[in-house]
Amino acid sequence: MTAQASHLIAPHGGELVDLGVSTERAAELKNHSREWPSWDLSPRQICDLELLLSGGFSPLHGFMTRPDYDGVCHNMKLASGVLWPMPITLDVTEQFAKSLKPGTSKVALRDPEGVMLAVLHVEDVWQPDRQAEAKAVFNTTSDAHPGVDYLINKANPWYIGGKIEGLQAPSHYDFKNLRLTPAELRNEFARLGWRRVVAFQTRNPMHRAHQELTFRAAKTVEANLLIHPSVGMTKPGDVDYFTRVRCYQLLMSKYPQGTVKLSLLPLAMRMGGPREAIWHALIRKNHGVTHFIVGRDHAGPGSDRNGKPFYGPYEAQELFKKHEADIGVTMVPFNMMVYLEDQNKYVPDNEVPSGARVLNISGTELRQRLNEGREIPGWFTYPEVVHELRRSYPPRHQQGVTIFFTGLSGSGKSTIANVLLTKFLEVGGRPVTILDGDLVRKHLSSELGFSKEHRDINIRRIGYVASEITKNGGIAICAPIAPYDSVRKQVRHMIEPYGGFILVHIATPVETCEQRDRKGLYAKARAGIIKEFTGISDPYEAPADAEVTIDTAELTAEEAAQEIILHLEREGFIGVAGASA
Repeated sequence: MTAQASHLIAPHGGELVDLGVSTERAAELKNHSREWPSWDLSPRQICDLELLLSGGFSPLHGFMTRPDYDGVCHNMKLASGVLWPMPITLDVTEQFAKSLKPGTSKVALRDPEGVMLAVLHVEDVWQPDRQAEAKAVFNTTSDAHPGVDYLINKANPWYIGGKIEGLQAPSHYDFKNLRLTPAELRNEFARLGWRRVVAFQTRNPMHRAHQELTFRAAKTVEANLLIHPSVGMTKPGDVDYFTRVRCYQLLMSKYPQGTVKLSLLPLAMRMGGPREAIWHALIRKNHGVTHFIVGRDHAGPGSDRNGKPFYGPYEAQELFKKHEADIGVTMVPFNMMVYLEDQNKYVPDNEVPSGARVLNISGTELRQRLNEGREIPGWFTYPEVVHELRRSYPPRHQQGVTIFFTGLSGSGKSTIANVLLTKFLEVGGRPVTILDGDLVRKHLSSELGFSKEHRDINIRRIGYVASEITKNGGIAICAPIAPYDSVRKQVRHMIEPYGGFILVHIATPVETCEQRDRKGLYAKARAGIIKEFTGISDPYEAPADAEVTIDTAELTAEEAAQEIILHLEREGFIGVAGASA
């Protein structure tokens, strides 16, 4: 990035934005950066910055100012009148925003390691109406939509905008030969003599239906094919991009030689459906693409909590068609591909003969088959892709799992946890770690008190350790009090991407807990000697989302442990293979 900016002519005749600076200018900016406030970029902000710096977000010269933001939200146009459907904003805390002066402040933008990537020249600071933004951009304010959830629940409440100067691109140490910038990809197309290029956007592994769809699309418009997957932030729960890229590489041999190229796009998706389809095409235009595949429910996040899809199946195609001339990329529309069993081939669902038997496997069913170790048929995907998926997503009885207890002091959590530990060790097969509340307090959280803030920090620490154990195929047994619902949900979200999470509510009544109290803690709490004691002077929020609920006033510790084991067996975390735990 620290090189003289070059001017690259985009297909629509404008210049492809290059925000890099010369080596001399980079040194000058670094020297002055000690005087400026710094902002550590979030993963999504780093993705956005990378595409701003590379020209992937051309014609943007930085994070949006208020006029551009308003225009994009209200009518999908920048203040200049150029089509652009998605806000590209830098969200910051209120305290940070109020420390800046538009027109004079500069901000050093840094990665999590503290490396300075760019300088933002602050032109605008404002507090947006994020509910209104969600409605305008995503056509919903439901946080069941991942784009809305990020905007309302995870992003910071203030925006700062202005031009940026890039010192260096974010570092990547994986798949370096596949990470081509817009300029590099356009030069590669020119070198190969590719005049027409059709791009395929994906955030999922590709199977036979996708291979057939992309092959047909390229053949239809007589173009070469660019497989251009998003490898930034996608939808929570998606297959990790390392696994996906290995699967894409395996598919390259399934196309005619010399007609297909794979390149990775560091895009943080918003799952914005119709608007996102236009956004994806504009980004690909900057990469030298002439045609773009828009399929069924393009970039759709699925359904809301009532089961209603956020977007119509072909709503993206309809909006794209309306703006195709301004986009400057030709749409190649496609219906969902389905498999005809009697003809042993894939066809679009609008070309299925009457009475034909159609086979299909949904993403949900594929995950179930992987979890259960069941066969994945050859008509659905290629054996080498199945092998790669199984490497990353083994059957549940080989995956890690966290068993997370919650309940009052004296309810029996630690005793049941120790019984479980013994039973798992007796069977063997996976490493088992117990994270007891008192032991964690002693070894990980000795400096913390018992305020709500400190309790939440303690539970998040337990969750982090459990997520690492789960990620690496072990069993984590956590036995804190964990009285607050919100932080328990945070821990669940922290762990579930890596394996199983079983919340066990030890619902023993406070009266029973008090009768068992060998340490006299409840008596001290009632006397006011111990402050902030859960169940007496501090609230306990009983979970509504527990997978297992146990009252130890009615069950022995061994009986309670057996109830948990039976649930784990039902969910597949204890498998038949060697009866391993």
